[in-house]
Amino acid sequence: MSKTSESADDVQSFQFDAIGVIESPYQEKFAIPRQPNLVSAAKGRIMLTGLANNSELVRDIEQFSHLWVIFVFHGTQDQGWKPLVRPPRLGGNVKTGVLATRSTFRPNPIGMSVVKLDNVVTNKQQTILHISGLDLLNGTPIVDIKPYVPYSDAITDANAGFAQEQPDTSLTVIFSEQMQADLIKYEQDDCDLALLIEQVLKQDPRPAYKRGRADDKVYGMSLYNLNIQWQVIALDTILVLNMTQVDK
Repeated sequence: MSKTSESADDVQSFQFDAIGVIESPYQEKFAIPRQPNLVSAAKGRIMLTGLANNSELVRDIEQFSHLWVIFVFHGTQDQGWKPLVRPPRLGGNVKTGVLATRSTFRPNPIGMSVVKLDNVVTNKQQTILHISGLDLLNGTPIVDIKPYVPYSDAITDANAGFAQEQPDTSLTVIFSEQMQADLIKYEQDDCDLALLIEQVLKQDPRPAYKRGRADDKVYGMSLYNLNIQWQVIALDTILVLNMTQVDK
């Protein structure tokens, strides 16, 4: 008997080429906001690559204020995936199905993110999309870009289960005298570095089970080529201690 249709157990595979790569202030997974647009001061660039590095691909894209970016979780894909994960919004202690979350550990390591389109620069050598509000690791491969369409993409009465409300960002972030001097010393072009650090830390990047607790540990996070040290000195206060430049 000839086979006329594929069964549910048949596995199909597809191969995609990256059309671009992200340049981002986030050099490691730690401290990346868990959703896009929570840190508006985070600015980055999408560098189109290969055959996609062609200005014709982005003609009229500036008519849209925001874009869907489809990408590969390249920083965690080698770790594989699990059917159950522990989402931070449930305190990191409750397991739920991976497809009911936005965990990076997925059957296929594909993510999607909405970013703000700030500007498009094109020339004969390179097409660049300047974006902000991103939550993407530096070097992330991009497999597709689509315009964000508010009337269909923003569903006002949607139910988001355990992630219905935006995370609390009521933490106060203060800078030590040393850190204030470091901000002047290591100022970044086209970036309000103090605002970026403040917005990132207001998300409390620590493991979910530590949220709402003071912590004696000194943490470090990497933004651009800077290592930034900070500490939670009270239930509602983070002290940024200092930062140093890291040689690449």
